Amino acid sequence: MFEAKSVRADGSFEGYASLFHTEDIGHDVVMPGAFARSLRRRGAQGVKMLYQHDPNEVIGVWTALTEDTRGLHVKGQLLSDVGRAREVLSLLRAGAIDGLSIGYHAVKAVKDRVTGVRRLMDVDLWEISIVTFPMLPDARVSAVKAGDVELARTIRRAARIFGAR
Repeated sequence: MFEAKSVRADGSFEGYASLFHTEDIGHDVVMPGAFARSLRRRGAQGVKMLYQHDPNEVIGVWTALTEDTRGLHVKGQLLSDVGRAREVLSLLRAGAIDGLSIGYHAVKAVKDRVTGVRRLMDVDLWEISIVTFPMLPDARVSAVKAGDVELARTIRRAARIFGAR
Protein backbone atom coordinates (compact mmCIF):
# COMPACT_ATOMS: atom_id res chain seq x y z
CA MET A 1 0.00 0.00 0.00
CA PHE A 2 1.08 3.55 -0.61
CA GLU A 3 1.33 6.10 2.16
CA ALA A 4 -0.40 9.43 1.80
CA LYS A 5 2.16 12.20 1.19
CA SER A 6 1.55 15.31 -0.94
CA VAL A 7 0.38 16.39 -4.33
CA ARG A 8 2.71 19.18 -5.30
CA ALA A 9 1.39 22.74 -5.30
CA ASP A 10 1.33 22.79 -9.10
CA GLY A 11 -0.97 19.73 -9.22
CA SER A 12 1.72 17.28 -10.28
CA PHE A 13 1.74 13.78 -8.80
CA GLU A 14 3.07 10.29 -9.37
CA GLY A 15 2.24 6.67 -8.65
CA TYR A 16 1.81 3.25 -10.20
CA ALA A 17 -1.01 2.69 -12.68
CA SER A 18 -0.20 -1.03 -12.98
CA LEU A 19 1.89 -3.53 -11.04
CA PHE A 20 3.55 -6.48 -12.72
CA HIS A 21 2.79 -10.05 -11.64
CA THR A 22 -0.22 -8.87 -9.60
CA GLU A 23 -3.71 -10.22 -10.29
CA ASP A 24 -6.47 -7.63 -10.51
CA ILE A 25 -10.14 -8.04 -9.63
CA GLY A 26 -10.90 -9.10 -13.23
CA HIS A 27 -8.23 -11.86 -13.08
CA ASP A 28 -5.76 -10.09 -15.36
CA VAL A 29 -2.02 -10.04 -14.66
CA VAL A 30 0.20 -7.58 -16.51
CA MET A 31 3.61 -8.97 -17.38
CA PRO A 32 6.85 -6.94 -17.58
CA GLY A 33 7.31 -5.38 -21.00
CA ALA A 34 3.57 -5.37 -21.76
CA PHE A 35 3.52 -1.59 -22.18
CA ALA A 36 6.82 -1.20 -24.05
CA ARG A 37 5.51 -1.16 -27.62
CA SER A 38 2.60 1.12 -26.79
CA LEU A 39 4.80 3.58 -24.89
CA ARG A 40 7.28 3.71 -27.77
CA ARG A 41 4.46 4.36 -30.22
CA ARG A 42 2.32 6.77 -28.20
CA GLY A 43 4.64 8.27 -25.62
CA ALA A 44 3.21 9.91 -22.50
CA GLN A 45 1.51 12.60 -24.58
CA GLY A 46 -0.49 9.99 -26.52
CA VAL A 47 -2.07 8.46 -23.41
CA LYS A 48 -5.03 10.43 -22.03
CA MET A 49 -5.52 11.30 -18.35
CA LEU A 50 -9.19 10.83 -17.50
CA TYR A 51 -11.37 10.88 -14.42
CA GLN A 52 -13.25 7.60 -13.78
CA HIS A 53 -12.53 6.35 -17.37
CA ASP A 54 -14.93 8.97 -18.74
CA PRO A 55 -13.69 10.26 -22.13
CA ASN A 56 -15.58 13.50 -21.47
CA GLU A 57 -13.54 14.09 -18.30
CA VAL A 58 -9.99 14.86 -19.48
CA ILE A 59 -8.35 16.34 -16.37
CA GLY A 60 -4.66 16.59 -17.13
CA VAL A 61 -1.65 15.24 -18.98
CA TRP A 62 0.86 12.49 -18.35
CA THR A 63 4.38 13.88 -18.24
CA ALA A 64 6.19 10.54 -17.90
CA LEU A 65 5.18 6.89 -18.26
CA THR A 66 7.86 4.30 -17.61
CA GLU A 67 8.05 0.61 -16.99
CA ASP A 68 10.34 -0.25 -14.10
CA THR A 69 10.82 -3.50 -12.22
CA ARG A 70 7.63 -2.94 -10.21
CA GLY A 71 5.18 -1.85 -12.90
CA LEU A 72 3.98 1.16 -14.88
CA HIS A 73 5.22 4.24 -13.03
CA VAL A 74 3.40 7.43 -13.96
CA LYS A 75 3.94 11.14 -13.46
CA GLY A 76 1.10 13.47 -14.24
CA GLN A 77 -0.06 17.05 -14.12
CA LEU A 78 -3.62 18.05 -13.29
CA LEU A 79 -4.67 21.11 -15.32
CA SER A 80 -5.73 23.93 -13.02
CA ASP A 81 -7.83 25.56 -15.77
CA VAL A 82 -10.11 22.49 -15.85
CA GLY A 83 -12.87 22.54 -13.22
CA ARG A 84 -12.98 18.77 -12.68
CA ALA A 85 -9.17 18.70 -12.31
CA ARG A 86 -9.42 21.20 -9.45
CA GLU A 87 -12.03 18.95 -7.80
CA VAL A 88 -9.83 15.86 -8.28
CA LEU A 89 -6.85 17.71 -6.82
CA SER A 90 -8.92 18.54 -3.75
CA LEU A 91 -10.06 14.91 -3.44
CA LEU A 92 -6.47 13.65 -3.78
CA ARG A 93 -5.20 16.06 -1.16
CA ALA A 94 -7.96 14.99 1.24
CA GLY A 95 -7.19 11.30 0.69
CA ALA A 96 -10.75 10.73 -0.56
CA ILE A 97 -9.51 9.15 -3.81
CA ASP A 98 -6.12 7.86 -4.90
CA GLY A 99 -6.78 5.01 -7.32
CA LEU A 100 -5.26 4.66 -10.77
CA SER A 101 -6.67 2.45 -13.51
CA ILE A 102 -5.59 1.70 -17.05
CA GLY A 103 -7.72 1.65 -20.21
CA TYR A 104 -6.24 -0.61 -22.87
CA HIS A 105 -6.71 -3.18 -25.58
CA ALA A 106 -5.04 -6.54 -25.04
CA VAL A 107 -2.83 -7.18 -28.09
CA LYS A 108 -1.33 -10.43 -26.80
CA ALA A 109 -2.65 -12.35 -23.81
CA VAL A 110 -2.52 -15.93 -22.58
CA LYS A 111 -5.36 -17.31 -20.47
CA ASP A 112 -4.78 -20.14 -18.01
CA ARG A 113 -7.71 -22.53 -18.52
CA VAL A 114 -7.44 -23.89 -14.99
CA THR A 115 -7.22 -20.66 -12.98
CA GLY A 116 -8.93 -18.32 -15.45
CA VAL A 117 -6.09 -15.83 -15.04
CA ARG A 118 -5.23 -13.89 -18.19
CA ARG A 119 -1.58 -12.85 -18.53
CA LEU A 120 -1.24 -9.67 -20.55
CA MET A 121 1.97 -9.80 -22.60
CA ASP A 122 1.35 -6.80 -24.86
CA VAL A 123 -1.24 -4.06 -24.37
CA ASP A 124 -2.17 -0.98 -26.35
CA LEU A 125 -2.50 1.63 -23.61
CA TRP A 126 -5.13 4.30 -24.40
CA GLU A 127 -5.72 6.06 -21.12
CA ILE A 128 -4.98 6.10 -17.41
CA SER A 129 -7.69 7.33 -15.07
CA ILE A 130 -7.78 8.61 -11.54
CA VAL A 131 -10.55 6.49 -10.02
CA THR A 132 -12.33 5.73 -6.77
CA PHE A 133 -12.09 1.93 -7.05
CA PRO A 134 -9.28 0.59 -9.27
CA MET A 135 -9.44 -2.94 -10.69
CA LEU A 136 -5.96 -3.41 -9.25
CA PRO A 137 -6.45 -2.29 -5.62
CA ASP A 138 -2.78 -1.43 -5.12
CA ALA A 139 -2.56 0.81 -8.22
CA ARG A 140 -2.41 4.16 -6.48
CA VAL A 141 -1.22 7.72 -6.58
CA SER A 142 1.77 7.59 -4.26
CA ALA A 143 2.08 11.33 -3.74
CA VAL A 144 -1.10 12.32 -1.88
CA LYS A 145 -1.30 14.96 0.82
CA ALA A 146 -1.62 13.56 4.34
CA GLY A 147 -5.30 13.62 5.11
CA ASP A 148 -7.64 10.97 6.38
CA VAL A 149 -5.44 7.89 6.01
CA GLU A 150 -8.13 5.70 7.60
CA LEU A 151 -10.60 6.78 4.90
CA ALA A 152 -8.13 5.74 2.20
CA ARG A 153 -7.75 2.33 3.88
CA THR A 154 -11.53 1.94 4.03
CA ILE A 155 -11.82 2.73 0.32
CA ARG A 156 -9.18 0.09 -0.48
CA ARG A 157 -11.01 -2.51 1.63
CA ALA A 158 -14.29 -1.66 -0.14
CA ALA A 159 -12.63 -2.09 -3.52
CA ARG A 160 -11.50 -5.57 -2.54
CA ILE A 161 -14.94 -6.50 -1.15
CA PHE A 162 -16.83 -5.25 -4.22
CA GLY A 163 -14.34 -6.96 -6.51
CA ALA A 164 -14.80 -10.31 -4.75
CA ARG A 165 -18.50 -10.47 -5.72
